[in-house]
Order: sequence, then C-alpha cells, then structure tokens
Amino acid sequence: MFKSLKGLFSPNNKDLRKRIYFTLLVLAVFSLGTNIIVPGAKQITQNLGFLDLLNLMSGGSLKTFSIFALGVMPYITASILTQLLQMDIVPYFKELKEQGATGRQKINRINRYLGILFAFVQGYIYSVAFMGGTTTEVLKSTLILTAGTALLLWLADQISNKGLGNGVSLFIMAGIVNTLPATFIDAFKDFIMADAVSKALGITLFVVFIIAYLIILIGVVYMQISERRIPIQHSTRTDSSYAKEQSYIPLKLNSASVMPVIFASALTSIPQLIAQVIKNETFKNFVDNYIVYTSLTGYILYVVLIFAFGYVYTLMELNPKEMSENLDKNRSYIPGITPGEKTTSYLKGTISRLTVVGSLFLVAIASIPIIFSKISGMSIASGLSISKSVTLGGTGLLIVVGVALETYKQLESSIVSRSYQGSRKRRHRR
Repeated sequence: MFKSLKGLFSPNNKDLRKRIYFTLLVLAVFSLGTNIIVPGAKQITQNLGFLDLLNLMSGGSLKTFSIFALGVMPYITASILTQLLQMDIVPYFKELKEQGATGRQKINRINRYLGILFAFVQGYIYSVAFMGGTTTEVLKSTLILTAGTALLLWLADQISNKGLGNGVSLFIMAGIVNTLPATFIDAFKDFIMADAVSKALGITLFVVFIIAYLIILIGVVYMQISERRIPIQHSTRTDSSYAKEQSYIPLKLNSASVMPVIFASALTSIPQLIAQVIKNETFKNFVDNYIVYTSLTGYILYVVLIFAFGYVYTLMELNPKEMSENLDKNRSYIPGITPGEKTTSYLKGTISRLTVVGSLFLVAIASIPIIFSKISGMSIASGLSISKSVTLGGTGLLIVVGVALETYKQLESSIVSRSYQGSRKRRHRR
C-alpha cells in the first residue's frame, strides 16, 4: 500500500496530483456550502427521526438548513428508480441498458433531470415541514435548495471528469467525515461532561463507545473486502498457454453495500415525514412509538426491510440470468456445472446465500450503535439522550469505508499503470 502511494510523488504522476488537488478544492467548496444557511431559515431543533440519515450524508446541512440541505440524495433516488425500470418494467429503459456506453449516457442525463425534479419536490416538503412561512417564502427556499442540489451535481461531474473518483460518492463520504468530529465531541459531552453520572461511569461508557466504533470499523472493512470467487474455465484457452492462471467470478459478500439501509430508512421515513407535515399529535405519537427504528416494533420492521431490500438490490445488481448468458457469449463455463439453466440456478443459489450472510453483517453493523445508545441511555438516571449521530455511526462508517476503499483502488491502479508505462518508455529508449 505505502509503496504504491510513494509513486504518487513521482514526476510521472504530476497530472494525478493535480486531480487530487482539484478534488480537495471541490470538497472544500462543498464543506463551505454546508455552512451557508438558506435566507430566513433557522436551525432545526426538533427531532429529525429517519431524516438523521440524510442529515448525516449531507454533512449536517439539513439540521442547519443550508443551501446543500438536500445533498445528492435526490439524484441517488432517481438513479435507483431508473435501475428498477431497467428490469423489464419499461422497455425503453431496458433498451438503453443494452446500448452500452451510449445508453448509459442517456440514462445518466435522465437521472440528472429526475434528480432536480425530486429535489424541487423534496425541498418544498422540507420547507413546509420545517421552515413554514408564506407561500412566497416557501417557494423561495425550495428554489434555493433545488439550486444547491443542481450545483452539487455539476461539481460531482467535475470531480468525475477532472478529479479523482466518483463525485457523488465522494460528496456523501465528505458529508459523513465532516460530522465525525461532532459525533465524538457529543459523545464526550454526553458521557464525561454531564453531571448526571459519575466520572468513572462516564469514562467507562466513553471507552466502550470508542471500542464499539472500532469494532464497527473492523467489521465494515472485513465485509467490504470479503468475496466469494467462483472459478470459471474458457473453452478457447488452455492451461499451458496461460500458465495455469485461474479465472473466476468475484462475488462480494455485500454487493448491495449500504443501499438496503438507505432504502429501509426511506420507507420508515414516510410516516414520520407525513406526521411532520400534517402535525397530528395522535399520528405522531403512533409513529414515534411503533414505526421509528429506536422502538421495538420499528427496529423489527427496520431489520426485515434491510433483509428484503438486500436480497432484491443484490439480484438487481447481479442478475444470474445475464451472468449466465455472458459466460455463454464468452464461451466460458463453471467447472462441473452445465451451461444454461443449471448455471443460472447455481449462480442464483450462491448469490442468495451470500446475500443472507451479507445482510446479517449489515444488520449487525446497523444495530450495534442503536443497541449501544439504548443501553447507555438506560444507564444514565436522568434520561440523558445520546446523540443521533452515534446511532447512525455504523451506517456512516459503512459508506465511508466503501468509498475510501474504492477511491484507493482507483488511485493505486492509476499509479501502477503510469509506472508501467514509464518503465516501457525507458526500455524503448534503450
């Protein structure tokens, strides 16, 4: 790892360093924008509930109601919708999927337009629920929030083209990293600085909190790098010509990444968002007692939804039938498995088993902070509440580690590629 990073300072990688500097500059602009408040808005003091996840991924912008309060989530929602439509639901989107690079460009353009449309609708709902005011004031804040999302999408494109990595993913990671210092500061205040507990108990709880975070971090890294390798053979190749190099299909333990958690949070969010808009106390109490994932029934619903979405999203990303057809096209096969229906069934069974294990890991990582917050909250006599950012720590770390590993792989690949090209040029000159 460190050997590869040393090559970053090589004269051959000057353009790569420029890409890194450009990426850091754009991320600094994003961090600055999270502190620019929408005119006339005030910090949200009420409980955000499920929206804490969106607040986390926007760098705390929703809580402060800044111009980047919506973040890039409207675009992600649009991307998820178009992905679902490609599954033989709408023929047009299925055709775009089969067109290769040209189709992906068209789908990406559609995602941009849909993302801005969703941002307008979402911004209007947030403005009504949290800001209020006259119709003119609501529309004004809605347009500002929509413009903020549009600017972020443009900056994300600039990072993808001129910077390093996927711009949308980096913005989400930067938002979470931006809130990490506040997470530990809040935990320190809740555990040690509070007068409700003794110093010894507070220090013990804070140390346990740090250990819990480290366990989550190790678990997330393990889950992100774990994969099941299915060996394949090519009928057009011989072992001797390729020095018996084994080819395989890498299936990640958690192919869906954090998407099931986002889906589950989004679904459980709908009743709470309705409660914020209609302002009915009875309905709000019902949601808080039975739907929010910090309640027993809400937690069970949360776990079930994570499992369900994990299975559906994984099969959507890794379509066994398409994988089997691609093997046939490349004249490849899985040893001991008959091509065709048998291969499709084998891949579907393998993916299903991996999804169960991956979903269990995902549930465990998402549950550790929730359980810890409940236990630590009950340990404090005065009813001291632990920061919501602590509860969402596992989900945030899952996103950060996933994006960080992917960005590092891209960086390492670029360094190795440039190093190889440089050595070839030197040999050619000799």
